Amino acid sequence: MKWYQKHTGLITEIISMLFILLFVYAAVNKLWDLENFRIQLGQSPMLTSMGDWVAWIVPAIELVIAGMLIVPRLRHTALYAAFSLMTMFTAYIYIILTYSPYVPCSCGGILEKMGWKEHLIFNSVFVLLAMTGILILSQKRTNPISQTSERLILDNK
Repeated sequence: MKWYQKHTGLITEIISMLFILLFVYAAVNKLWDLENFRIQLGQSPMLTSMGDWVAWIVPAIELVIAGMLIVPRLRHTALYAAFSLMTMFTAYIYIILTYSPYVPCSCGGILEKMGWKEHLIFNSVFVLLAMTGILILSQKRTNPISQTSERLILDNK
């Protein structure tokens, strides 16, 4: 059996933890400095009219997804949500970089230190991580042996 096949549970745990850290960190940062986040969203050429409600919705969605990732039976759905959110963020960055004369910054903390191209790469890596987690969990769902062994492991905890 290949190393990858033996450690799929560990891989999905690590991917989930990375997303939990990312989303909780990003959401808390946005909520901590909500007024600044709202202003920066208002300066975005794409989000000007939606800045007020997006400032609340985005961190709320990030926290909900992080919470779902903690629960093993919700993890597959949560990874789809994380994939979707990160794809939207990545597409937004790409559009801003490619078509906008003005590039606002609405990131906080460590992420604020990255340039937009680095942020695009960072987000792309997380899109790939989400895809990897989805594929692993999809494989487990279609493999009855892995479902049985997973149920036995969860029942014994």
